[in-house]
Amino acid sequence: MMDFTRTDLEFARELDSRDELAPFRDEFVIAEPDLIYLDGNSLGRLPKRTIDFMRHAVEHEWGQRLIRLWNDGWIHTPTELGAKIARLVGAQPDEIVVTEATSINLFKLAVAALRARPGRTKVVSDVFNFPSDLYILQGIIDLLGRRHRLELIPSTDSITIEPEAVSAAIDSETALVSLTHVAFKSAFMYDMAAVTEQAHRAGALVLWDLSHSAGAVPVDLNGCDVDLAIGCTYKYLNGGPGAPAFLYVRRDLQTQLNQPMWGWFAAKNPFAFDLEYTPADDIARYKVGTPPMLSMKAIEPALDILLEAGMERLRAKSIRQTEYLIFLAEQWLVPLGFTIGTPRQNKIRGSHVSIRHAESYRINRALIEAEPPTVKVIPDFREPDNIRLGIAPLYTTFTDIYRAIDRLREIAEQRIYEQYSAERGMVT
Repeated sequence: MMDFTRTDLEFARELDSRDELAPFRDEFVIAEPDLIYLDGNSLGRLPKRTIDFMRHAVEHEWGQRLIRLWNDGWIHTPTELGAKIARLVGAQPDEIVVTEATSINLFKLAVAALRARPGRTKVVSDVFNFPSDLYILQGIIDLLGRRHRLELIPSTDSITIEPEAVSAAIDSETALVSLTHVAFKSAFMYDMAAVTEQAHRAGALVLWDLSHSAGAVPVDLNGCDVDLAIGCTYKYLNGGPGAPAFLYVRRDLQTQLNQPMWGWFAAKNPFAFDLEYTPADDIARYKVGTPPMLSMKAIEPALDILLEAGMERLRAKSIRQTEYLIFLAEQWLVPLGFTIGTPRQNKIRGSHVSIRHAESYRINRALIEAEPPTVKVIPDFREPDNIRLGIAPLYTTFTDIYRAIDRLREIAEQRIYEQYSAERGMVT
C-alpha cells in the first residue's frame, strides 16, 4: 500500500491539486456541489455532453429523419459502441456488441457454452457472484433438464477466494466457469489470466462478468485468451439508468457457438424476412431483437470520455484513492468497531471499498438522509453489513473521500444512526 501519513483536510486538497485527471470532473453534471456521491459503481453520473447529444438524437435524428435514421447509421450503433468498449477491455473491435440486458446476455452465452461441451455436467461459479448471475445459471440448468449441477467456490474470509479453491473446483467434468471479475460486495478481483488458463487446461469454457470491471480496472480479454464475457454500461461506463449491456465472444468462437434466442437481428440477413433462421456469421448472431436506440445512443458520449482519460491513468488514480480511503478508515473507523471488507492488496482489489459494521444499514441511512447543512453522502448498502464506497476516478475527489470518512466517524461516534429505522427499503 502507499505510505499515507496525514489525516488532515489540507492533505486531501493537496492530493486533488496534483491529480492530472481532475479536469474530467467538469465533464459531469454535479447538481449538488455539497453532495458526496460514492455510488458510481451502481449508477454513474450524467456526462454533460450526453445532454446535447441526446437532444440531437431525439429532436433531429428521430424527430426529423424518422425511419430514415436507421440507414443514416443507427443500424450500426450496437457494433460501433462495441468497438469502443473493446478498446477499454482489450478486445478486437468486432468481438463486442451492445445488446439486451446483462442477464439476457449471460443466458445466451451460458447456454451456447454448455451446448458446446456435451457430456460435461458441471458449471463452476462462486459465492461472491452477483445473485442474478446465479439465478440465470440455475434457470438454465432447470431448462436443460437438470443434466448439470452448479458448484460454488467457497471463501474462507468472505473477502477473497484462494487460488487453491478455484483449482479444486475446476475438473474434467466442468463445462463452464462463470465468474464475476470484480466481486460486487468485497471488490475482490480475480487473476483473469490464471483462472482462464486453469479452465482451458481442464477443457472448459470461461465466461467473465465485467460489470464492476469495465471502465474501472484494466481488462485484457484477448491477452487472457478469454472465451466469453458480459457487462453492463450504467456503472463505471456512465451510460445511464438501465442502459443496454454488452457481450464479448472471441472471434474464433463466434461461428462455433449457437446462442438460443434466434431473434431477427441475429439473422444473417434480417430484412430478407426468410421464414427459416440462418444465423449471422459474426458477432451479430448474438443479438436478438430491435435495439432500444435512445438508451443505447446515450452510452456513446461517456465512452468517449473514458477513452480520452485512458484506463491506465484511471486505474492508477483508483488505486491511490482506494488506498487513501482504506488508510483513513483504519485510522478513524476501525477503532470504532468497523472492519475493512475489501482486500488490502491493490492487485486483487477493484474500484470500490466495503466498510463493515453491525449497524451498517442504519449508518448508511444516516449518510444518505442527513438534513442540510450536514454533509450528505451517497454510498450503498449490501447485505448483511457492507457499506460500499465506490470510487469513480473520473469525478471522485480525494476531498470527497476525506469528507465521507469523516462523516462516517461522526455518525459512529455520536451514534447518530440510532435515529434511523433498520427496516429495509425496496432499494438499498
